[in-house]
Amino acid sequence: MSESENLVIFPMPSLLATLISREQAKGSPLTEAEVLQIRDGCPSVAVPIDVVPKIEESRGYKDIDPGRCWVQWLEARKRLIDFGTLKA
Repeated sequence: MSESENLVIFPMPSLLATLISREQAKGSPLTEAEVLQIRDGCPSVAVPIDVVPKIEESRGYKDIDPGRCWVQWLEARKRLIDFGTLKA
């Protein structure tokens, strides 16, 4: 396996943190189109796949999967509303 096959694209800062920040700045829920646009434009780095768990551990949470970002954002958003981080 080549070195590039061991790399994954990883949002930095996390996609979750970026979506939270953007929704708070907007003052209303993000649309699916906005979430996808944010995902497509978010800063990312290529990291070795074995480094991902270390990054997630240092963050204290697992980030949203860019390939499933809309569905996972909706799930995360419900929890963030319950915690008072976001408004319903």
